[in-house]
Order: sequence, then structure tokens, then C-alpha cells
Amino acid sequence: MENQRRKKQENNIVSFIPNGDYYFKKALKAIEQDQMAKAYKYMKRAAELSPDDAHILMQFGIMEMDAENFESAYEHIHTAHSLEPSESEFVFFLAEVSGCMGIVSDARKYAEMYLQMEPDGLYAFEANEILDFVEFEEEFEPIDEEDGEKFVAQEKARRLMENSQFKEAIEVLEQLIETFPDLWPAYNNLALAYFYTGEIDQAKALLNHVLRENHGNLHAICNLAVIAYYEKEEEQLADLVKLLKKINPFDWENRYKLGATLSLIGEHELAFNWLRSMNKRGFEGDTGFYFWLAQSAYFSGHEEIAENAWKTLVEMDPSKKGLEPWRHISKSVETNALEQNRDVIIEKITSKYSAHRMFGFFLLSKSAHKQEIIAHPTWVDLTKYNGLEKLSLAYALNHKFNKDNKIEKFFVRAMEVAEQLYEKSGSITPEIQYLYQMWFVLCERALENSYEFKNIKALAAAVEFMFYSTINSNRVTKKEYAAKYNISVATLTKYVEDLIEYLPFDSK
Repeated sequence: MENQRRKKQENNIVSFIPNGDYYFKKALKAIEQDQMAKAYKYMKRAAELSPDDAHILMQFGIMEMDAENFESAYEHIHTAHSLEPSESEFVFFLAEVSGCMGIVSDARKYAEMYLQMEPDGLYAFEANEILDFVEFEEEFEPIDEEDGEKFVAQEKARRLMENSQFKEAIEVLEQLIETFPDLWPAYNNLALAYFYTGEIDQAKALLNHVLRENHGNLHAICNLAVIAYYEKEEEQLADLVKLLKKINPFDWENRYKLGATLSLIGEHELAFNWLRSMNKRGFEGDTGFYFWLAQSAYFSGHEEIAENAWKTLVEMDPSKKGLEPWRHISKSVETNALEQNRDVIIEKITSKYSAHRMFGFFLLSKSAHKQEIIAHPTWVDLTKYNGLEKLSLAYALNHKFNKDNKIEKFFVRAMEVAEQLYEKSGSITPEIQYLYQMWFVLCERALENSYEFKNIKALAAAVEFMFYSTINSNRVTKKEYAAKYNISVATLTKYVEDLIEYLPFDSK
């Protein structure tokens, strides 16, 4: 009887999972109330949840046009049209967004198509204006009839790569270069997609092909430099950097690419010169531009400019607040500090031992190499990590943890112990690394047993005492470490006893 009653109750449960239509209606309501920021947020979510709903994609495309995000608008309206090609309104807005982007051939094609479908339609006047504009443009330069096709495919590939769908992006780009064998930006993006899937040789072969066929292609040279840097091909990298230092690009796009590449590979002063000159001349960059400007400025000694650049970035993307690349870097760090040794960090985070990986991510949280290591296609692999390792990676990336969740709460306290050790040592030298390694072995086992890490200072004192007493038991006293951390000897003794329980001894 009880089972029947429970089954009946379960059948009456209605699961509420918001879908695209739900957010679409919320967006329309927000528009009615003139809450456009909220409407945009809801419409974007609706488009994400309903990628095959032409009307939702169309409305979001119009909102993107209003925000002057024309590339996104073009992609969404083009997709809506492909889903419902007989919808005349979609055809008109394709003409309009094409005109906004300078894809004149598409503007003419879709304006003519709209007038054939709706000679006296709602947008007939505007469609004729578009045709007048196209006629005017044709007087000055020839129109590339394939611009729209190239753009749609490249935008689709870019979006796929941003979502880490590299295999799908490779398919799109391979088809694109088959159709347009001299479309060099597509080759460069395809090489990056190969790189991100670990096909390093394929990526380099493609970039060298570009340079043979399109001499001096800056994007190809920059991409080869990045690959050489990641693969530690020092001789090749030195040759490429020497070449990059001689290049003096005129247009914004190539200057941006050059500056970002130089910053990524550690040539911060030269990168700063390029990016700062663009900034001074009124270049209106995206969040990526201000990231590289901030990073290159800080690491070339221009801290105030770095702070201002990061402030601009946060205004554009508030989620980046508190994520400055230099936020956790100690200014008193020693020259041989492991947190600034890229090879050591990579060795740790790719170790087969969990505690080593946790230590590696702690080093990463303090490192100027954070961005380049995170961006590498194989060094960080979430599929290989257990729960604690994923939390450690999140910590390195300045993730905000939920203190109401016991696991996260205890984890943060364990990391606060490591921070206490770091505060006392100032940096992590090769000699002191084993103290931290010992701590991460202990805290891994303690976390697995739901230890609460109640007294942060006492735990830091306890692990230091345990470590140094092992090295030199005759000269180490509890009194010394109790005084160092401003705790009593009794408290230190208690936490030493706690931690001894988590030493990795085999039970008999």
C-alpha cells in the first residue's frame, strides 16, 4: 500500500525546468517595462536554450544589432533565416545587418529578395534604401559575392572554438578552406584548432604552408611562436621572437595580435609598447585587449596603467573583478621561487599523484604563468582530476566557494593553512617545497575524512614543526613554532596529534 501511495505521489510531481520559451516570455515582459538590460539577458538565455527556434534567434539578433554586436547579430539572424527561409521579416533583417557589417553583396541580395516577397511590405521603403546604399558603394569598390559565406563559416568556427568544440570547428574550417583555398585566416584558425586537440605537428605544418603561400603572414608567425613557446622549442622560439621584433604592422588587428602574442610568451615590455600605443591612439578594444594590456603593463613595471586597464576590463565584464593576473603574486618573491617556474608547475599539475597536483595548482594560483598554462590544450585536463583536484584548480582560478557547503568550507580552510605557510615563507623555494608537499599529502587525507581545519594558525605551526623536526630533531622545539604563530605550546601539541593521524603510514 505504501509503495502504491509513493508511486502515485511521484507520478503527480511536475518538474519545472525553464526552457527557451520561458526566458523568451520574460524578455518580452522586460521589454514592455523598458528594462532593456534585463530583457537582453533573458533573450540571450532563451537563444542558448532554444538554438533551433527561429523566432527567438531572430529577436535576439535584433537586440544584438541594437547593441551594435553585428557579428553576433548576423550569425543569429542568418541561422533563423536558414530555419525558416520563407519568413520575409528574417530576410529584411539579414539585409540590414549585412549592410551594417559592410557585407554589401548580402545586403543587396537579401534586400532584393525581400522586395520580391513583399513588394509593398512593412520594410519595403527601408529595403529600397539599402539598394540605393549598395549602388553607391559599388561605384567605389567591387563587391565580393562570397563575403557572407566566408563570414558565417568563420563565425561558426570561432563560436565552436570558444566553447571548446574543437573537432566540430575543424570540420567547419576544413570545408571552408576547401571552398576558399586562399582564405588565410581560416588556415590560421584551423591550425589553432589542431593545436588545441593536441595535433601539434599538423598545426605547425598548416602554419608553414600559410607562410609559403602568403609570405609574412603575421598571424601564422605569431601562432608558430606560441606553439614553440608551449613546446619549449627554445631555438625556434628565439628565431621567431627575433623576427616578430622586426615587424611593424600598420592595421589594428595585426598590432593587437602581435601585442597579445608577445605578452603570452613573456615579452611583456615589447607587448606593452604595442598595446599601449593602440590604447593612446583611441583603439576601442574588447575584454581580451584590456587583459593583455593589463598583464603586459604590470609585468613591465607600469602598475598604475595595469590597474586602470583592468578597471576598464571589469567595467566591460564585471565577472572579472578580483581576477587580476598579478593578484596573488608576492612582490618579495625570490628569483628561484617555484611559483614562477613554469616547468615545475607543469610537472606538478601533470603528476600522477593527487597531492602533487593539488600543490601544483597552489603554485599556479601565485604564478605569472597562470594564463598561458590554463590556455594550453593538454596541461590542464579536467577529465583526469578527482574532486579535490578540481577544487584546487578552481582555487587557482580565484573561484568563489560556497561556505555553506561543508566540503568547500573545509577545503578553503585547508588552503588557508597553505596561505599561512606562504605568508611566513614569502615564496616557495626548491628547499622549502617539501614542506608544502607534506601539507598537501596531509590535507588530502584529512579532507577525505571530513576534518574541519578549525585553527588555521595552529595547523600551519603544526605542519612546520613536524616537517623541520623530521629534518633536524635536535634543534627544533615546539616553543619556537608556537611563538612564531602566536599560539600556546598546548595548542600546537593538540594539532600535531591531529595531523599525525593523517600521515601516510600503512595500517597494520
